[in-house]
Amino acid sequence: MHDHRRLGRELGLFDTDPLIGAGLPYWLPDGAVVRHALEEYVREAERAAGYRHVYSPVLGKRELYETSGHWAHYSDDMFPPMELGAEQVVLRPSLCPHHALIYRSRSRSYRELPLRIAELGGMYRSELSGVLGGLTRVRAIQLNDAHVFCTLEQAVDEARAALGLIARAYADLSIEAARYRLSLPGDGGKYVADPGLWRRATALLREVLDGTGVGYEEAEGEAAFYGPKIDVQIVDAAGREATLSTVQIDFHQPERFDLHYIGADGAKHRPVMVHRSVIGSVERAVAHLIERHGGAFPAWLAPVQLVVLPVAEAQAERAEDVVRQASARGLRAELAGAEHGSLGARIRAARLVPYQAVIGDREAGSGLAAVRLRDGRRPGAVPVGELLNRIAEQVAARGTGLWE
Repeated sequence: MHDHRRLGRELGLFDTDPLIGAGLPYWLPDGAVVRHALEEYVREAERAAGYRHVYSPVLGKRELYETSGHWAHYSDDMFPPMELGAEQVVLRPSLCPHHALIYRSRSRSYRELPLRIAELGGMYRSELSGVLGGLTRVRAIQLNDAHVFCTLEQAVDEARAALGLIARAYADLSIEAARYRLSLPGDGGKYVADPGLWRRATALLREVLDGTGVGYEEAEGEAAFYGPKIDVQIVDAAGREATLSTVQIDFHQPERFDLHYIGADGAKHRPVMVHRSVIGSVERAVAHLIERHGGAFPAWLAPVQLVVLPVAEAQAERAEDVVRQASARGLRAELAGAEHGSLGARIRAARLVPYQAVIGDREAGSGLAAVRLRDGRRPGAVPVGELLNRIAEQVAARGTGLWE
């Protein structure tokens, strides 16, 4: 594995600046491409699974987090309030309070449940400078978050379906889970004092894990303050373990926000809130992907998917036309012209690009491109239209293959 902090900067994916501050990286153009592709993958996977996407503000009144319980149990990890007239507003440390308010914005019927609300949204945590590092531990976080509001009878199936979404994403992204963890409360006042809540939620998550068949370990002191959770753990280049994905069952916040739905009996009932994140924070996910792939991203994630290399200036016009055709197909293509050095040097410079198309005299005159793949294979000269079709198919499939 590679260290994403070094490689990410070498590849021009992200960087930091003291004037912005520690734990606040910015994304450079190539890194923004990877992030955007990953976010679109997650949104499409969630839409296919019945989620509906929302946007919510990154600020909220202090009273919002007093209601949710964050202020009492999590304020040490939050940024201090900002005075706004007679009110105090806070940068949110999580998205769940906003989604609870979206749920209760109107009356709900049992026929609407499960209601799946998803958001790729910003949140902020006041991490100590000593634990910050690259993209894995930051203060401004873009979280792939979602909350399912459902009946008690639906909670296990919804949590199990969330684990299925996580497993499919890991397969598509070539991410390997180091282990699954059932995170339970520890000692002290960090956790909500409601033994019945913890017993019910823990029993349901055990049922989820046992029914899924994955091996797991229990870890005390790793739960969220409001309930237990399933953590999917990954390991970085230095052998450090971190949580990437989570599934939680929450009885606490539906109670705190007085959430309800009208049941078939016409009476009010309390929903269960299932929290889940398929890829966790976008920052940590990209950090892991940089290390996992060494910058040689799958074609659908690669900042540049096709580089077109004219052998000499005489083929520049034809090469530019190939780039235009590729761009019209929605592919990310660039021209590496003869002015950038010898053909060999340009090929080496583009070693992480999945596809290279070399245009010489013969290719330019016959509508062909000599194809070179990142893995060293050379399929030979093929018609440009066929090449672009093959690349577009591989990108659309979001797999790890190049020329299958």
